[in-house]
Amino acid sequence: MAVSYSAPPAKSRTGFGKPLSRGAAILLLVLGALLTVLPFYFMFVFATHSRGEIFNLPPPTWFGDHVGSNYDSLLSRTPFWRNLWNSLYIAILATVTTLFFCSLAGYAFAMYNFKYREALFGVVLATLLIPQALNIVPFALIMQAFGWIDSPRALWVPGMAGAFGIFLMRQYIGSAIPRELVEAARIDGCSEFAIYRRIIVPLTGPAMATLGLVTFIASWNNFLGPLIIFRSAATYTAPLALRTLQGLVNTDWGALMLGVVLTVVPLLVVFALASRQLIAGLTAGATKG
Repeated sequence: MAVSYSAPPAKSRTGFGKPLSRGAAILLLVLGALLTVLPFYFMFVFATHSRGEIFNLPPPTWFGDHVGSNYDSLLSRTPFWRNLWNSLYIAILATVTTLFFCSLAGYAFAMYNFKYREALFGVVLATLLIPQALNIVPFALIMQAFGWIDSPRALWVPGMAGAFGIFLMRQYIGSAIPRELVEAARIDGCSEFAIYRRIIVPLTGPAMATLGLVTFIASWNNFLGPLIIFRSAATYTAPLALRTLQGLVNTDWGALMLGVVLTVVPLLVVFALASRQLIAGLTAGATKG
């Protein structure tokens, strides 16, 4: 006896299954952009107003004329330009050393075959799982043992070979640079460091730009490290100096907002110039060709 089978009726696509129209997608993007830009806009606006004007109801929505007084108040409370230079100095050293050592380590993990290579790389990646809060006490004790309290080197030497940088460079080098190219250079008599300098560095531009930008921003915004290490106002970085302006009762919010603006503007410029390289470098090593 033949058995007939009837397929269940197909479900029609309703609300959530339909793709957004072009207009709705543009509207969502515009709303998202506004939500992102508004805090920055009000930061710039409040930097030009006095403390009393900032707390008016409704708050000011256009620029004021208290930039000069806010600037004088900022410099009277902290050596801000010295603090800004400390941030720049530490960020540049952290970026340069991280690029050098992480690219060397990534080159070794990608192009060398040695015993326990994968196990060692797994140990490096495992350090990413350690919460930052667990490192506070050991970090402070080690820096004190080295005599690096109140010294900028405590903020860039320990992170010269970070796990994220090694992972990024290893993935990019392994996917973008043919092993045969390195072997051919060895046959031609190039030393290992010459291969690194003449082949690896020129061909890893996107990854280098990405790692450099991420490292610079992270070092510039670092607050916990300077809070642990620095003791005197002259050695503070910009984020730590701005925190000292915020009291429990009497806070000059106009001066504080102006300091935030002066601290954020360099990052906005750097990110605007290097955003394409950041996205390209993060996605280039995602798949192996």
